[in-house]
Amino acid sequence: MPAGGGGEPASARIVTPRGDLAADEKSTIELFEKSKDSVVYITTKQQVMDVWTRNVFTVPRGTGSGFIWDDAGHVVTNMHVIEGSNEAQVRLSDGRDYKAALVGVSPAHDIAVLKIGVGFKRPPAVPIGSSRDLKVGQKAFAIGNPFGLDWSLTTGIVSALDRSLTEENGVTIEHLIQTDAPINPGNSGGPLLDSAGRLIGINTAIYSPSGANAGIGFAVPVDTVNRVVPQIIRQGRYVRPALGIEVDEGLNQRLTAQMQLEGVVVLRVTPGSAAAAAGLQGAVMSREGIKTGDVIVALEGRPVDSVGKLLARLDDYKVGDTVRMSVLRDGDKRDVSVTLQPGS
Repeated sequence: MPAGGGGEPASARIVTPRGDLAADEKSTIELFEKSKDSVVYITTKQQVMDVWTRNVFTVPRGTGSGFIWDDAGHVVTNMHVIEGSNEAQVRLSDGRDYKAALVGVSPAHDIAVLKIGVGFKRPPAVPIGSSRDLKVGQKAFAIGNPFGLDWSLTTGIVSALDRSLTEENGVTIEHLIQTDAPINPGNSGGPLLDSAGRLIGINTAIYSPSGANAGIGFAVPVDTVNRVVPQIIRQGRYVRPALGIEVDEGLNQRLTAQMQLEGVVVLRVTPGSAAAAAGLQGAVMSREGIKTGDVIVALEGRPVDSVGKLLARLDDYKVGDTVRMSVLRDGDKRDVSVTLQPGS
């Protein structure tokens, strides 16, 4: 068949009128337009040394997302977004770039707070919502920078609530929101919003063997964020409520397996601590081995089966709160009340 046109007249086709957008489309567009200026793009760099010349130079490390917290220029993101880096740069939706200073982090919650110096044209802080009244099935919206594709919007629903996630370092993050709104590498640290455009969580992790989205993402709930971030801003770190005891995850697993029970073995009670005032007893070391004292099995009626779970349960309370713990002592179960003290 010969190439080329047949000399027939041709013109562009007439566009079919679309009509109005659907109501839910309009609301989603409005939500994105109102929220995108509160979301930032974070790039990090780290310093490396040439082993031959001993020269130190800076190389790109990674990217992530974050959001404006307040009018003072504080930016909230995940700790793992900036971990291991020496520099962080924050880009606003209007293209302005700022070098960020680290205010502080909370490894227990995978939260970091940065600060940028913004001028008179400050981006708006993201509106704060609540996570305690979330319902499975309600809409969820994630804005971030997946794979470096800046200011992307994905939508879905709240798939589940009160999930737990144990990280490689053994830290357990509690009360996570599970969502099927696509969350990919680079979304970390960005906001998860409800249909009113309010912050309900920080996108923090995905479940995926391949590293790409598989419809299971997790977000740190905003109620946790709203408790942790102000303390980081005030003190540069988050001070966890504590009992004043010594525990060890590895040793605890071996001891509880031998005793055929689930709980947390109190290895030592710090003199003068809240636990000491409450009468908790630690383990006793002897030539015969370890004689256990108290084993914590529940906190306010909620089971505790690991050190990570105990720390996460305690984190639901504040320093100065009095909590009721169930402990096993010489095979007998008893309740002990402890007034929480500042942790280290």
